[in-house]
Amino acid sequence: MATLFSDLHIHSCLSPCGSDDMTPSNICGMAMIKGLQMIAVTDHNTARNLPAVRACAEAYGLLHIPGMEITTREEVHLLGYFPTVERAMDFSEFLRGHMPNKKNKPSFFGNQLVMDEDDNVLAEEDELLIGASDLPLDELVSLIRQADGVPVPAHINRGSNGLLINLGFMPEDLGLTAVEVWRDLPCAHAPQAGKVVLHSSDAHYLGDIYEADITVRLEEPTVDAFLRYLRQGCPETII
Repeated sequence: MATLFSDLHIHSCLSPCGSDDMTPSNICGMAMIKGLQMIAVTDHNTARNLPAVRACAEAYGLLHIPGMEITTREEVHLLGYFPTVERAMDFSEFLRGHMPNKKNKPSFFGNQLVMDEDDNVLAEEDELLIGASDLPLDELVSLIRQADGVPVPAHINRGSNGLLINLGFMPEDLGLTAVEVWRDLPCAHAPQAGKVVLHSSDAHYLGDIYEADITVRLEEPTVDAFLRYLRQGCPETII
């Protein structure tokens, strides 16, 4: 078994709300400094910085979980974790065709920087990434699973994009096996019962990346083991 200090919801400089200092190398370097062993960079509706994150994570000895934070048609934030960077990139390209055709305004929303592992800017994404897709929650859950990924509603008890705040209930017919709960706020009515519960930083600035205090216990330190962990659910969830 492997018990890993983790932060599984981090935004890079590709998310317009993320600091320009959130480069792939800086994120991985800060994660190492803080004692983390497993991270996921989950940019809004895109995976274009994941190849660089993977390279940096390998250099720093971190387990990298490929992920994205997708906005559903209902404006619910849904994390998708994938078995490989390539699968995440394919899903990102598919999702691009379901986003509103709106251009980013960097002076208002922030920059959207695609980078390499040496923090060189390869491109600036011109399509605004923080809008809602035209895909409903139930369809996105199904599509992520078809891509061998695992859907995890993000910060379900926080903000207008949290599932509980937005919908007002946990749709049990979706068969969700994991949720992310914002640990600094209460989560009423125990909607997380029977599910794996993740606590992550949703960091947009380097200093907000979690310290080494949240652990995930896996059969082995691999992406596949993490996805199996999410899929199994938790019959006796403890918060």
